[in-house]
Amino acid sequence: MKLPRRRFLRLAAGAAAIPAVSRIAKAQTYPSRPVRLIVGFGAGSASDIVARLLGEWLSERLSQQFIIENRPGAGSNAATEVVVKAPPDGHVFLLGGVTNAINATLYEKLNYNFLRDIEPVAGVILLTNVMVVNPSLPATTVPEFIAYAKANPAKINMASLGNGTVPHVAGELFKMMAGVDMVHLPYRGAPPALTDLLGGQVQVYFATTTISIEHVRTGKLRALAVTTAKRSEVLPDIPTVGDFLPGFEASVWFGIGAPKNTPVEIVDKLNKEINAGLADSKMRARFADLGGTVLAGSPADFRKLMGEETEKWGRVIRAANIKPD
Repeated sequence: MKLPRRRFLRLAAGAAAIPAVSRIAKAQTYPSRPVRLIVGFGAGSASDIVARLLGEWLSERLSQQFIIENRPGAGSNAATEVVVKAPPDGHVFLLGGVTNAINATLYEKLNYNFLRDIEPVAGVILLTNVMVVNPSLPATTVPEFIAYAKANPAKINMASLGNGTVPHVAGELFKMMAGVDMVHLPYRGAPPALTDLLGGQVQVYFATTTISIEHVRTGKLRALAVTTAKRSEVLPDIPTVGDFLPGFEASVWFGIGAPKNTPVEIVDKLNKEINAGLADSKMRARFADLGGTVLAGSPADFRKLMGEETEKWGRVIRAANIKPD
């Protein structure tokens, strides 16, 4: 039987609308059960605190519990692999970050490809590191530090949290751009690194503001510059490294990623709710307490950041021949 043209067109239009209606319905009913937010570091870490602040907000907004699941191990690779293997139904997410961008090159064999297998949802926060030195070092500015380092090659010890960590790659980037030679001393955690910096066993450390700011304020450490592209709100009088080495930037950032092929409606819905949280004055204040600024934007914005950071740190790791511990 041949349908009249007008009825045929009406039915065809209705059929074409079914997938769109289905997607809208899926987004409206999401999430249908508790959501797991996987964190690659232990309780009390910066990433854990960020995840819990965000999880609390999303639980209230979406009327479903967001469970923070800490999966430390292999420099966050274990947590990332959990998310990569999870069903792409919007009920498992990763709090990823700069460590993932570094690991993409640092580890020769991973069971996943960060840029291919993690779907960007939203950026969350950008944390500042600060270049701090022991006050006994005769340098009060970055140019003075560079001059001293060039006059004393391999005489300055640089602390880090281990091979391939942000303080390490930030220091290696500084060495490359400034043309100086410093000795890298990896530590098993921030407390011993900070203790030796305060004691003078090491002279410089690209530390987070959260662990170093009180020592800076009391004069036990000297802050030469922050590592972000812009000055820090918590250290507004301290210049950036980039003021003296144009193009230098080394930030700690976190964002939310999903398994590849997670429906775009779910990604967009979660992105919208995360951005609403980042615009909320109370949430912004809590993130500011961590010494960070919010990273509001679209999934495409976060994808761009992921790609640029993976490429940048890949170049540094290859040039410095950095290997994992």
